Amino acid sequence: MRISTNTIFEMGSGKIGDMQAAMLKTQQQISTNRRVLTPSDDPVAAAAALGVNQAMAMNDQLAVNRSNAKSALSEEESVLQSINSLLQSVKDVVVSAGSGALTDQDRQTYLTQLRSNFDELMGLANTRDSNGNYIFAGYQTSTQPFTQSATGANYNGDQGQRMLQVGTARQLSSGDSGSAVFEGGVTGNGRFVTAASTSNTGTGIVSTGSVTDLAQLTGHNYGVTFAVDATTGATTYLVTETPPPAIPATPQPYVSGQAITFGGMQFDIKGSPADGDTFSVKPSTTQSVFTTITDLIGVLSTSAVGPAGQTKLANGLATANTNIENARENISTVRTTIGTRLKEIDNLDSAGSDLKIQYTKTLNDLVGVDPVEAYSQFTQQQFTLEAARQTFMKIAGLSLFNMMN
Repeated sequence: MRISTNTIFEMGSGKIGDMQAAMLKTQQQISTNRRVLTPSDDPVAAAAALGVNQAMAMNDQLAVNRSNAKSALSEEESVLQSINSLLQSVKDVVVSAGSGALTDQDRQTYLTQLRSNFDELMGLANTRDSNGNYIFAGYQTSTQPFTQSATGANYNGDQGQRMLQVGTARQLSSGDSGSAVFEGGVTGNGRFVTAASTSNTGTGIVSTGSVTDLAQLTGHNYGVTFAVDATTGATTYLVTETPPPAIPATPQPYVSGQAITFGGMQFDIKGSPADGDTFSVKPSTTQSVFTTITDLIGVLSTSAVGPAGQTKLANGLATANTNIENARENISTVRTTIGTRLKEIDNLDSAGSDLKIQYTKTLNDLVGVDPVEAYSQFTQQQFTLEAARQTFMKIAGLSLFNMMN
């Protein structure tokens, strides 16, 4: 069979071109550290690698979400720590202002401090994050959550908690609403709250009290009214209930400091209540810490001259002290949940890092190249290509005239 010179050149150059293309592909595999450069190289591995890449991208996005959640929670924790310190300062004022040696004028210093504390607390409650969003406004991040009012402060946000996807099947709150933080403190002992009427003229000081039988609590309002016999001077008290019970109560003899027990509740009153003095017992409710401080300012702004004035001051300070401590406990509870969330994020970060290592290994097994094998193949292809070039040059140089010589 006769082969033309043109055919020889086409076959030789085509084969050399194929060898060059194969060597170039090996070179690309080495430089990219990938065995599968196009889906056609290994369709099954390419399809599996696509799923692994998508899982890796999701894992990376979850890591970003966890980082954002950690940043937001850490900032909130820092603010709550400042608030806790501020409320401790307020408690110190309550203790110091109760001294009987102080005059009304002396207490003006504490009033100035309390007003400053109120303004500082308002600033902390309206804290913005690095993006300019209010951190305690719930979903209303562009709305200032708290504005001052005559009774404390109005909350303008909502109850929403911004959730972030921090795991494939886990969402986590990256913050807390201002209502939960600043308005979640209870009054009294958490079950009921005792209070002296502002119109009392005696020296009766009521305690916070405690629950003796949870099953007997009715959730009703009670009043304890004192009567002093004009002849004997004996003091009695009458407990009334709203709504009224089926059987009316009867007056009971009063002894200072002796426990008063009814409806599963127990408390005592010390001192000498005057005729007609009343004390209320109501179910505990939640109260804004701003309201608590405003009420405390009102207590210190009222004259405490004389026994009756000192008694009103003592009752008011005791109520404020209890409510401030309850507000601190509520904030401590929120801080505990923040710590729990941060711990969970750390655990999810650790799991995410392990998962990323596993994904990387799986992806390398699917489309990765063995460096030793690739370099060996590349060297072999270089030698083969060079040999082919030399051979083709010799064959192309042959002619009939060379054979005749």
